[in-house]
Amino acid sequence: MITLKGDHIYLRALEPEDLDFVHSIENDESIWEISNTQTPYSKFLIKQYLEHAHKDIYEVKQLRLVISNYECETLGLIDLFDFDFKNKRAGVGILVKDEINRGKGFGEEALQLLINYSFFHLQLNQLYCNIFEDNNASLKLFKSKGFKSIGLKKDWNLVNGSYKNEYLFQLINN
Repeated sequence: MITLKGDHIYLRALEPEDLDFVHSIENDESIWEISNTQTPYSKFLIKQYLEHAHKDIYEVKQLRLVISNYECETLGLIDLFDFDFKNKRAGVGILVKDEINRGKGFGEEALQLLINYSFFHLQLNQLYCNIFEDNNASLKLFKSKGFKSIGLKKDWNLVNGSYKNEYLFQLINN
């Protein structure tokens, strides 16, 4: 049986009560570069998004789950995006919001739960992610879960007036 529960964290659907948490993430300019965000989001727009978050991944082509610990503390978000049912693949994104919770294995456990869910429940053939060349924590995390670097996209993203390289990683379900 595939579960979204791990030893220290679990993944759950978005709830209306997550409005302030999601709003704080979407409006944190320090992480806009990894999410390709250009402008802030209003609480009104995020509330509308949360009202539609129950829609099926096959319809909206994405799935956002909350990373929570067993003390019911919201730690971060993990996403499947660009869900492609025909080709059985999806992109993965993950964020543990507060620095104090990073480096404690929460992201690693969440990523493993999502991999299991994607390959066994959704029956995907592959997952991929895009990681900035200088994002050592994410490079280490995805490599630890078996993702392989399949290319370097040179000068891929313009960040604060300078271009940054980005790796493309892939995990194939073998």
